[in-house]
Amino acid sequence: MSGIDALLAVTTFETDEHHPHIVIDPAACRTCPSDRACVTSCPAQRYVWDEAAQQMTFDHVGCLECGNCRLVCDRLFTGAEGYSWDYPVHGAGVDYRQG
Repeated sequence: MSGIDALLAVTTFETDEHHPHIVIDPAACRTCPSDRACVTSCPAQRYVWDEAAQQMTFDHVGCLECGNCRLVCDRLFTGAEGYSWDYPVHGAGVDYRQG
């Protein structure tokens, strides 16, 4: 194992199960003006678009906190109603470690 895979292998997460640091409105995601760029820009694959159900799902557990989704989603970027992005509280979230 080398490169990014080796670095991510030692990455750990302290997840705040009750307070997600990213919130989306799955119903509003149906009318996404950026063709759901969050799905393709998320390196952790936390966003999943189900074409048959026309439904977006998001799971904050395992988020790398890179901010890509916030940059490509106007609703997250501007904090539109039903959307928010912030770093996890109380030391929760990703813990990058270099072997």
